[in-house]
Amino acid sequence: MKNTVLLVAALLAFAGRLAAQVTVEVLLDEHQFLASESIPIAVRVNNHSGQTLHFGEENWVSYAVESREGYIVAKTGEVPMAHNFKVESAKVATQKGDLAPCFTIMRPGGYTVTATVHIKDWDKELTSAPVKFDIIAGIKLWEQQFGVPPKAPGQGEPEVRKYALLRATYLKHMVLYLRLSDATDSKVYKVLPVGGVVSFSRPQTQLDKRNNLHLLYEDGARSFNYSVISPEGEVLIRQTHRYTENAPRLIVDATGEINIVGGARQMAATDLPRLKPDAKTNDLPPSNK
Repeated sequence: MKNTVLLVAALLAFAGRLAAQVTVEVLLDEHQFLASESIPIAVRVNNHSGQTLHFGEENWVSYAVESREGYIVAKTGEVPMAHNFKVESAKVATQKGDLAPCFTIMRPGGYTVTATVHIKDWDKELTSAPVKFDIIAGIKLWEQQFGVPPKAPGQGEPEVRKYALLRATYLKHMVLYLRLSDATDSKVYKVLPVGGVVSFSRPQTQLDKRNNLHLLYEDGARSFNYSVISPEGEVLIRQTHRYTENAPRLIVDATGEINIVGGARQMAATDLPRLKPDAKTNDLPPSNK
């Protein structure tokens, strides 16, 4: 019995020394997300053990998500990770991933995430401190179904998808989100934040002949965000337009193309596609804000 107690004490002491030599930390750039939105996460391994740590083909890092109400969130897969690398002493390794595809985090509320790293050189596991984040509910402002033709002719009917605009409050600021889903909302392909929005904004929406979504809405005082988003959820165009004598608005021309009339474009660092440094333009100069 005495020997057993001594062995347990020795193991606890070793675990304490190991935790001091190698630390595991979870990092989140944001701490509030819409349901089905990407949840970028990073795990940082700090090595001060005096020896090199080796990571091979094994699944060396795992994640656990728990509701702050006390229930464990179901895992649907493993977050991808790098393999076959080493971390020398006094070095740091950071693994980045996305929690959203691997956990069914749909219910609004508070959650915590921890990461556990297996150190195969010592056959030991270290778990990070829990990090809090929240899933929030958005207010639906608009939605529209559209068809996505098969990639090859003769492969059946078009797939039905749906664009939806949702507004949510994040850190006392309102943010406009786009959700891309199937017709019944049972499968969500992507949720992405479009940008800040003012409370009184009434977004203008148009679908072009390729079913790209053209979106124009007020994001500040006399400022408008113009974005074009593909049926795959890719942001093709992002521009800033200013209210001048008239407010900018979307129109459809005789060929079915969508353009902006009124107002004036203002160049910005966030523009997509990026403006070439030597490009000539008659648009408004960048804002001083």
